[in-house]
Amino acid sequence: MDIPVKPVYLEEKLEQVRADGHLGYRSKALPTWCPGCGYFSISEGVTAALNGLGIPNKDVVLVSGIGCASRFPFFLSTYGFHTLHGRTLPVATGVKTANKDLTVIAVAGDGDAFAIGGGHIPHAARRNVDLTFLLFDNGIYGLTKGQTSPTSTMGFKTTTTPFGNRDVALNPLMMLLSYGASWVGQAYAGHPGHLKEMIARAIRHRGFSYLHILSPCVTFDKTTKTYANLDILVRDLPEDHNYNDLMAAMALAADTGHPALGLYYRQDRMTLSDTMDAVIDDAQQAGSAAA
Repeated sequence: MDIPVKPVYLEEKLEQVRADGHLGYRSKALPTWCPGCGYFSISEGVTAALNGLGIPNKDVVLVSGIGCASRFPFFLSTYGFHTLHGRTLPVATGVKTANKDLTVIAVAGDGDAFAIGGGHIPHAARRNVDLTFLLFDNGIYGLTKGQTSPTSTMGFKTTTTPFGNRDVALNPLMMLLSYGASWVGQAYAGHPGHLKEMIARAIRHRGFSYLHILSPCVTFDKTTKTYANLDILVRDLPEDHNYNDLMAAMALAADTGHPALGLYYRQDRMTLSDTMDAVIDDAQQAGSAAA
């Protein structure tokens, strides 16, 4: 039996989008990424997650560095800080330390974060700074027109590796797990519904949350981390995975051939703000005792 299909009218869809409320987190500046870039999906995921969590615009700060991902704060109607190359996390840490009531979201690409900015990641993770770090991984330097990055695959041909990349790619998930990040997950720009859910879960976590987002560069990568390839390779984490088990999370992260999507690890512990408050209390008590 044929099921009648109700036509969808553009005017109705526009009213539905306006009524949803998440457009209130979008700025008047239109994104300037290449058509088809996965960053559009990430932008939609962040705005939808913030809207779903009901966080006021004035209480959100987006911090970025340099690269295609660095444009992110311009496209959202929140506070934003466009910092220097590789310096996203120090600035984000400063913002959160100055006002712990803010929701701080740091964004960076694979080159910005793991090349020039790589030295800052372990310290933000081990200190458990209460912020969300969204890593946009396309495995290439897109803004500077297609050079290899720390996460480029072996054999990948670019302008800097015309005979194929000979360097072993970093494993960001393994790095963050070993650095002591208290929340580590992975998502894929090609699965926008799951991506939105993971962004919201990362923001809700109290502590340093790291979300690794696989996002193809449609302009400069036609062979490796493409939508066609990732659609085949990505999988969900096993249903019985215990995200409280660090060793189990690291074992899953070691399988880079079939990236698993979901929450790898979560731990509840004191944040940097908690430890700083504790130091202040100890100093005040010591001062009172001395008096």
